[in-house]
Amino acid sequence: MKLENNWKDKSLENLEKDVWSGPEYSSHLVTTCHKLRKKQLKDFDIEDLRIMIGQNIGLNFLIPLALDELKQNILAEGDFYEGDLLKCVLTSDTDYWKTEKENWSLVVNLFKEKRKELDYNHKELFDYFKDFEKING
Repeated sequence: MKLENNWKDKSLENLEKDVWSGPEYSSHLVTTCHKLRKKQLKDFDIEDLRIMIGQNIGLNFLIPLALDELKQNILAEGDFYEGDLLKCVLTSDTDYWKTEKENWSLVVNLFKEKRKELDYNHKELFDYFKDFEKING
């Protein structure tokens, strides 16, 4: 997918041209997702990416940001645990990865390149990767 030059200065609402109405119920996750749709992408942190990718929201725009973070630190972590961003990327919507094969290849190559940084404490990431690799493999 081709992105505009200034896409990181915009919110998901701007980029997707889709303004959500207020949340139908006020769980922390729902209200957080609604707030994050209004936040400029350049201001997203790892936890913001983890939350939204984990909910399969805005993948066209958030996966490239997540890949930038994972290139710097394959075990980038939000609020849960080391590697939680990678886990969310590897388990995100299969249909996205079937259409965005270039990004899929980037994740596969990145995982293989950085696999030495993962150890037995992160065994589940290898399991998620096996399934991820089969999407277009």
